[in-house]
Amino acid sequence: MKFFGSITRVTRDLRNFFATEHVSLAPFTKDVVGYSFPKLRSDAWAALNVTVLAIAQGIAFAAIAGLPVVYGIICTAVAAFIAPLFAGSRHTILGPTNATAAVLFSFFSLHPNLAERATELMPLLVFLVGLIATAGAIFRVADLLQYVSRSVLVGYISGAAVLIVANQLKSLLGVEAYLGDDKSGTLASLLVGLVKAVPHTSWISLSVGVATLLIFLVFRRWRSTWPAFGIVLVISSALFGVLIHEKIGPFAEVKTFATFGMKELMPKFPQLITANFFGDISALISIAFALAFLASLENSLMAKTLASKTGDRTDGNQDMLAVGMANFASAVAGGMPASGSLTRSMLNHESGARTRFASMISGLYTMAFAVLIAASVGWGVPLIDYVPKSALAALVIALSFSLFNLRHIRICLRSTSDDASVLIITFIATLLAPLHVAIFIGVAISITLFLRKASRPHLVEYDFNEAGELREMGETRQRPIPAISIVHVEGDLFFGAAELFRTQIQRTASDPAIQVIILRLKNARHLDATSVMALEDLILFMRGRGLHLIVSGATREVYRVLKKSGVLITLQEGCVRREGQSNIFLSNPQNPNLSTRAALKRAQQLLGTDKADIRIFYDPNQPKTAP
Repeated sequence: MKFFGSITRVTRDLRNFFATEHVSLAPFTKDVVGYSFPKLRSDAWAALNVTVLAIAQGIAFAAIAGLPVVYGIICTAVAAFIAPLFAGSRHTILGPTNATAAVLFSFFSLHPNLAERATELMPLLVFLVGLIATAGAIFRVADLLQYVSRSVLVGYISGAAVLIVANQLKSLLGVEAYLGDDKSGTLASLLVGLVKAVPHTSWISLSVGVATLLIFLVFRRWRSTWPAFGIVLVISSALFGVLIHEKIGPFAEVKTFATFGMKELMPKFPQLITANFFGDISALISIAFALAFLASLENSLMAKTLASKTGDRTDGNQDMLAVGMANFASAVAGGMPASGSLTRSMLNHESGARTRFASMISGLYTMAFAVLIAASVGWGVPLIDYVPKSALAALVIALSFSLFNLRHIRICLRSTSDDASVLIITFIATLLAPLHVAIFIGVAISITLFLRKASRPHLVEYDFNEAGELREMGETRQRPIPAISIVHVEGDLFFGAAELFRTQIQRTASDPAIQVIILRLKNARHLDATSVMALEDLILFMRGRGLHLIVSGATREVYRVLKKSGVLITLQEGCVRREGQSNIFLSNPQNPNLSTRAALKRAQQLLGTDKADIRIFYDPNQPKTAP
């Protein structure tokens, strides 16, 4: 019967877990009510601005990842349309990003055998990213993202930007065919290959890139609020694309992208039933976790940044669900992994978007443009064939330099030594290790430093002053009753602090004069199985030496954990419950020291003395009375 009772309690706890703080499956319905034509007009105009930038970035990020451009455009369209249906933020735009594209490039460079099957494996990989992000949202994993230092993302993005710039130099210089066979995907291998290939630089390719970069810089200064990236790419394609496409003079050697047709726009469902299905899962699971984590972290940061400007409230788990659903849709449609784009989201907000439907309209615009590109093949004017690779490389390099947020870097380096360490280690990791490994190195360092701080509960020994109030025990001050030690526990008692907590209490108990320790747990938080077992070990350790442990000031949460775990029975051993004896005393909010008074009386009972004169909150204006 006890077994079935335990199963019932576990089932009830799980039901309560999912019943509280659950994610909504249709948050968009709140924006449908009251939606008007003025809002539609504002959303449609903002969506047009975003689409110009989004299409160009979709092409760029697919190029960074080493994928056909259609993967970036499809992801841009589908993620922008699906994500708002589930997102908590109304201005966020999801799609391919610099960081996720760099992770893909780094991973497939490290695994050339998988790179040959990249287009075949992409739907399965994106599906896994969606599955992990959705599961994380259901289990409220996004709540844990607050424990990942911002320094991790700053260092990671800065390192990824360096890798992106190095990777794009080969297209800018026109030396792709002369790079070596090193496939490590790290900065060192890229730089070695570039140095060897520099003598083969195509000066006309470099000239096209430099000219495009100059146009971009001038245009951005002239019209800083316009989507310069997309507009300049169109201008460059118009200026140089025709010369390249018609193979006029030296422009014939400049490389361009290949336009996709209607066939490439057809859905590409993940192959879930194949002979090597589990082998593919094993090969992709590490990068899937890295992409899901990075996408959720980027999206959370983006939502908080926008919320600071709009005053909206953020819901990390709801936004994480949007990441999962966007990747599910991208997997089916045949796109690359989707994440939150800060540049497109900020443009959406600054362009006057009123609701989440601006993102959906942008997705429709993008898909219409994708169909136009595919149709252009049949018209004999393949649009993407006019986009020079060196021009796009120059624009990507310019965009990558904007990822170096000098202000954030300076803040991280100057705030604390821990922040500086996390930033530097993460940055170095991105340069020396594959990016999907580097992100976890940074997170591990960040969490380690956090746990080092959080796992140090503050233990102070107290006694009563002449007014009957608790005071901190001085090193030279004698206890009123030498056999009784009152120890106040302040801080978290989760698994990271359990061993330190037990060691410090055992050190206190080593005093030969002490026979009873009263643990004040009023401000102790977050007890878990590890800390409860440490407390049980401590109780047994003291009883084995003929000593006693009493808990005072316990909150209802602490009492509930002790009771459900069964350790309460161990604590109460030796108490005659029918006579009211107890070794645990709950906190009284009206009189915080009342539980300690009761614990002292119990300690005196165990010692067989009534020596102490115990008063709680003594008022000197009232006559002194015995307790």
